[in-house]
Amino acid sequence: QVQLVESGGGSVQAGGSLRLSCSASGYFDSDNCMGWFRQASGPEREGVAAIDSDGSAVYADSVKGRFTISISEDNAKNVLWLQMSNLKPEDTALYYCASKVGMCGPNWSKLRFDSRGPGTQVTVS
Repeated sequence: QVQLVESGGGSVQAGGSLRLSCSASGYFDSDNCMGWFRQASGPEREGVAAIDSDGSAVYADSVKGRFTISISEDNAKNVLWLQMSNLKPEDTALYYCASKVGMCGPNWSKLRFDSRGPGTQVTVS
């Protein structure tokens, strides 16, 4: 089972930047997709970005050119990053990372992810 814990959220003015991190521990399949999702006011989630174990990344149209997803390894733990730039008020949401076995694929944002973290709040004013 994969355990995920996010950090790096906060409050920022429009146009500013934040970097989120997600520390991931546990067993990872050789093919694994990790993604960032966000929830604004309602229960519906929005897929922000995802990255395959081979490093291939996909983004929601709303964040392309502003957000960058990456993954690194630190002390045998995978760390998922989300660099967010030129933030807008509509980016305000609870951001959480999630993991699933298998490749992300073109419909990744609609798929069920096996594990998720509790999330970190991002507020843009």
